[in-house]
Amino acid sequence: MKVLIAAGGTGGHIYPGIAIAKHISEMEPDSQIKFVGTNRGMETSIVPDNGFELELIRVKGFDRKLSFNTLKSFKELFLGMGDARRLLKAYKPDIVIGMGGYVCGPILLWASRMKIPTIIHEQNAFPGATNKLLSGFVDRIGISFINAREYFKNKNKIFLCGNPVRREFFKTDYESFRNDLGFSKEDFVVVSAGGSLGAESINKAMIQVITSAETIDSLKIIHITGKTKYDDFMAELVSRGIDPDQNNKIKILSYSDSMDKIYGCADLAVSRAGAMSVAELAAVGTPAIFIPYPYATDNHQEYNARSVTDSGGGILILDSDLANDPGILFDKISWLADKRCELETMRARMKAKAIIDSEMIFYNEIKRLLNGNA
Repeated sequence: MKVLIAAGGTGGHIYPGIAIAKHISEMEPDSQIKFVGTNRGMETSIVPDNGFELELIRVKGFDRKLSFNTLKSFKELFLGMGDARRLLKAYKPDIVIGMGGYVCGPILLWASRMKIPTIIHEQNAFPGATNKLLSGFVDRIGISFINAREYFKNKNKIFLCGNPVRREFFKTDYESFRNDLGFSKEDFVVVSAGGSLGAESINKAMIQVITSAETIDSLKIIHITGKTKYDDFMAELVSRGIDPDQNNKIKILSYSDSMDKIYGCADLAVSRAGAMSVAELAAVGTPAIFIPYPYATDNHQEYNARSVTDSGGGILILDSDLANDPGILFDKISWLADKRCELETMRARMKAKAIIDSEMIFYNEIKRLLNGNA
């Protein structure tokens, strides 16, 4: 089987594509898999680092307002359509998969026109503009949140597959991870993170939480600042008379590649609501206070958060509310610290959102499509 996977821009598009590619390789070791992206996104490093070949085409996003850049985008799109056509004719894939990013437009449109079987994957609860456009042309639409179904017209094409996350997130050991990280059974452990780059509003609110932490005896905190914000965060703590190295209630990190263990030891998470963060928390079953990034395209992070909070798996705090009252986060944490039974209910409802074997579900749809059963 020859597979072409279009994925570009952010890790949220690329890593699920990598997971699906690796699963295809496990199931069919003789398969050939290529990725296609642009020279502007994270795919230029992530894809080769994971052992897959990357082809590049020319395409860029459109500004929301008409400008000179709009003309440049049209030119790039025209060139990208030519690049996409040449790539498809040269590679001759059996199937083309779109995982997100502007690169998907030219590739999936040409593949559809050339009668090559096509599948797109939507990571978010509110679909992006490219996937909504492509949904009328492709053969199958994989969604990660059931809420996304209502935004696509072609219901017969849709299958629920979730977001592929590392298998470690489904194999957490609460007590073992606590021991490894130095927490006791009685501790109320809160982990907070704003993504690899950090989130300024969450960092500011966590300063308030840490400053007030002494008022809750059981409270222990792991806070991940983001790589570029660590020094400023630590300096702010010191300016408030808090020595992070001597305070046994807090662990401050710039970044962690062991989020399965960190989520796995926690009673509660504080997090943005990117698709992968929501999927990882659901896999572990850690209830969360979601603070969606307010400038995400089409406000999709709030839709992701509400897909969990509306069913009781977490609590929603809007970024604007947090800016107006940074103390609101500590109030919510303090309230939950005394309600372990409610947290267990939240944990169960969060866990119910997890979709196990996402890659297998997606792979099975590929086989159904190639076998003429779409």
